[in-house]
Amino acid sequence: MFEHTKKVRYAVVAGGQISQQAFMPGIARTNNSELAALVTGDPVKADELADQYNIKAWSYEEYGALLASGEIDAVYVATPNALHTPFVVAALEAGIHVLLEKPMASSVAEAEQILAAQQKSGAKLMIAYRLHYEPGNVELFTRAQNGDFGELRAFSSVFAQNVAEANSRGHNGYWGGPVPDMGTYPLNAVRNFFDEEPIAVHAVGTKTPERGFNFHDTVAVTLRFASERTAQFTVSYATASAESFTLIGTKATVYASPCFMFGPKVGISYIEKTEEGSKTHEFKPVEQFGNETQYFSDCILHDRHPEADGEEGLLDVRVLAAVEQSLASGETVSLPPVQRRRRVQADQALELKPAKEPSEDDMISIIPQSA
Repeated sequence: MFEHTKKVRYAVVAGGQISQQAFMPGIARTNNSELAALVTGDPVKADELADQYNIKAWSYEEYGALLASGEIDAVYVATPNALHTPFVVAALEAGIHVLLEKPMASSVAEAEQILAAQQKSGAKLMIAYRLHYEPGNVELFTRAQNGDFGELRAFSSVFAQNVAEANSRGHNGYWGGPVPDMGTYPLNAVRNFFDEEPIAVHAVGTKTPERGFNFHDTVAVTLRFASERTAQFTVSYATASAESFTLIGTKATVYASPCFMFGPKVGISYIEKTEEGSKTHEFKPVEQFGNETQYFSDCILHDRHPEADGEEGLLDVRVLAAVEQSLASGETVSLPPVQRRRRVQADQALELKPAKEPSEDDMISIIPQSA
């Protein structure tokens, strides 16, 4: 067991945009975590990022040696979605804790494999749902749980951006596309608002003729819940940026924007409308990646089970897989009823000061995500 004063030592697995832009700067805002290593197949990243952060770089071929080295306690896995499973399972089997970017995996079978590895191991697994530790979202989740908005009946959302086809997200099929990448946000939000899992999924997708994506670049999803509630969200890789959601209850309607994104200047905001009038709730920007790392390291140091665990990740993946199935068949896909065991708690909200993000031009050997 760690001494309370010891910091959890993290290795970053994959030095892509999300690692360079957000995780690696953000971890410095914590008081219980430190960057100790980088795993990359790019020799330029290995040299320059290792020098910049004063850490050791390891190749992917050396990953097993890193896990056994005694130089790290945890890994942050930010590979493309389809590559998550081998890196996560190997870490867990070695007793190394895992902070895993969402979506958890690119199939239900792989998510179940990861969850089984965690349950067999003594190591901890947390899926990087950064909004579970952001004060505005935590307030919304807990207020919804407390019935502040009345009985929740419907949810709708749009989350869209313009993604370059040359980026890894632009040509790796459905599981690299907008539904797993961006749809996970409204999906996870409504599951937490309703405190319920969907039982039916229907999706319609379109492909912009002049774009070179090998998947539906714009997708509209409808979810049905056993309690006769509905949710809808639209995601896209081929439009101007958009992010918002509307939550409709019997006492209030909530409109939130910004609601899903991160950054030094991004503060979550929502408008609550009732019979008495309208009230705006605004939250200052926080270090979302530092927040989630601080929370996970605290769970490691004090031997607590993290809230956004493998079960939470699996519950999203099973819906994402149903969307894929519906897009292929044109039919509504039914899901078996299931209940979650953990919920977002008010004390998960953290307020670390935002770290300075490098610009796309300052990052090393990346193909920018934005078109």
